[in-house]
Parts: sequence; structure tokens; C-alpha cells
Amino acid sequence: MSRAAVLGLEDGSTWWGEAFGDASPAAGEVVFNTAMTGYQEIASDASYNGQLVVLTYPLIGNYGVFARAAESRRPWVEALIVRELNSTCRAGTEDLDAYLRGHGVPGLAGIDTRALVRRLRSAGTMRGVLLQVAPHLAQDPEIGREAVAKARTTTALSSRPLVAEVGGATRESGSGPKVALLDTGVKENQVRELVRRGATVKVFASTVGAREILGWSPDGIVVTNGPGDPASLPQVTATVRVLLDTALQRGMAGHPLPVLGICLGHQLIARCIGGTTSRLRFGHHGGNHPVQNVRTGRVVITSQNHEYQVDEDSIRPETDFVVSARNLNDGSVEGLSHRTLPIRTYQYHPEGAPGPRDNELVFETFLGDVRAAALLAR
Repeated sequence: MSRAAVLGLEDGSTWWGEAFGDASPAAGEVVFNTAMTGYQEIASDASYNGQLVVLTYPLIGNYGVFARAAESRRPWVEALIVRELNSTCRAGTEDLDAYLRGHGVPGLAGIDTRALVRRLRSAGTMRGVLLQVAPHLAQDPEIGREAVAKARTTTALSSRPLVAEVGGATRESGSGPKVALLDTGVKENQVRELVRRGATVKVFASTVGAREILGWSPDGIVVTNGPGDPASLPQVTATVRVLLDTALQRGMAGHPLPVLGICLGHQLIARCIGGTTSRLRFGHHGGNHPVQNVRTGRVVITSQNHEYQVDEDSIRPETDFVVSARNLNDGSVEGLSHRTLPIRTYQYHPEGAPGPRDNELVFETFLGDVRAAALLAR
């Protein structure tokens, strides 16, 4: 063991193992992800900003990392926690240890991740701190107590500007009908899926106002995934409210402006129509969540990454929005749709990355609406 590390949780428990990645400490919320593959996509998902992620699949790192698999310009996890790290067998351009080290992200290996996940499932998401020490100080109770004390005083994520931290610059790619994408932490595969299907996608930074977005004259609008509590984003919510109101007004006038909300975008749109959001006990993170379409009864397996949910009772009938899908594990809201207009939201990630890829039909449907709207506008 070249370096030791300890994870201290706010409930007083400590978890000792071997350090990898960067040597820096990490602090934030500790969550778990149940996907069996896709550790690079998980690490580079901006929705994990502020979180230490425990991977439940026991063997991690065996195929390395690939530039094409990155979902953002860098990994956003505060730390990665695994049962066994394998950096000897890889097909990628570099190994996971080097990838995290190169971006200043620490890791912890060699702990009983099953026991840790069971604790998080029982108690819910907790704040935690990861500290690295020299091997001869491993299991030092004083260092363990220090990690726990720091975990208990770690700033709540709702107080951090998580969306502002992950945002990038405005950019444009593709050719075809114009899709404006409000970037609150977008995964690159959302852009790739839209461009691949023949759209011009202009990604607008989350700080850009609705006037500038609408001034581009888009044929459709996407509000993306992102980190944190939707209730702590008043500026972004105000932008989404103007975009949504514009889509509703145009739709009622016979000139639809399709809107697609994904994950955080789903929650923000719900809040814009008077809905409320609340925190799940331990969130939904993984690639194996069953979701049922309310109208058809069809069940799909979905990729998810969120700590908050839309409260179903808060979606009022007079808004003309209805719940379109539910999670079969806990009954939480997985989608909303307008009764007559092409405005739809999804709590899960239709772009996968990591998979499954069952739900790419979401992009087909949205772009079908966009093309129809573009024809009407001519």
C-alpha cells in the first residue's frame, strides 16, 4: 500500500482503505451508483458535482478510459470509491488512476462497498470527508475522528453554486432544425444524440437569459440535467419560466415551440408550473431503474442520476400537465407531459451514457416535433 485513506461519515463511521487518484482531500455528499459499467461516464457526469460516488460493481478500471467516453470536459465527482481497482488490464488511452490523478480527483479502494451502500440505503445520503495519509498511519483513530468531525461541518450542497461551477461556454454544432439547449450540467451524449439525428444544437450557458436564447429563433428547446437542488436556482428557474411561457403562448396560438426537459430540467419545468420538489432518501443513481409509461403500461429500464424528485400531488390539473411515467421501485414521478402541446419532461436520462439505450426514442419524438414546428414556421 503506497497511500492509505479514510472516509469519515457524519454518522460517525469510518472506512479505511487504499488511496488512488489525486492526493487531495475530498468533501461532499456520499451517494452510490448501481451501474455495472460506465465508470468514466459516471465520473464525468456534471450532475455529480459535490458528491463522492460509491460504485456498487466490485471491479472498476479494467478497461481504462477513452477520450470519446467523457461526458464533460473533466470528471466532476469529488471522489470515487470502489471495492477493487484494476489498472493493469486496459484498452483505453490511459488507466482510471492516472485519469483521476490528472484532474485532481482522489479515490478510495479496498473497502467493503456493499456494507457502505447498505448504510446509505438505511440512513440516506450523508455528508462525508475523504482524507489520505501515509501507510503507517492507517487505522489511526485520531485521523478517523478528524474525518468524521470534518464531515459533520461540511457545507450543505444547497449552499454551493453547483450549476455555475460546471457550466461551459456557449457553442454550436450540427446542421438542420435549430435546438437551443440550456446547459445546467449537460452530458455530451445529449448533444451527440441530437446532432446525430440532424439538428443544429446551440448550447447556451446557464447564465444566459431567455431573451438571448429566444433571439436565436430556435425550433425547439432542451433544458438539461445538472447538479443540486432545483429550489436553489432562482436565476435559472426564471429563465426556464420565460422559455416555458413562450412555448405555451406560441402553442396556444398554433405555432408550437417543442420543449424537452431532462432530469434537473424536468424538475425546473415542474417548479415553473407551480409544482414542488423534495429530496429522496438516497437518490436514484444507476443504469437499472424500471420506469412505466402511465398511458401505455410499457416498462423501460433507465439510466438515472438525481437526488430530488417532483412531488406528484403538486402538479395541478389546471396546468394541463399530467404525470406521464412513474418509477416502479418507489412510485416517484419520472415524466410530465402537456395534454395538447409538445412539451415533455423526463426524470431519467434518455441518452444513457452509461446505458441502457432503451430510451433514445425520446430524442426521435422530440426532433419529430421540432421538424413539424419548423415547417409551420416557414
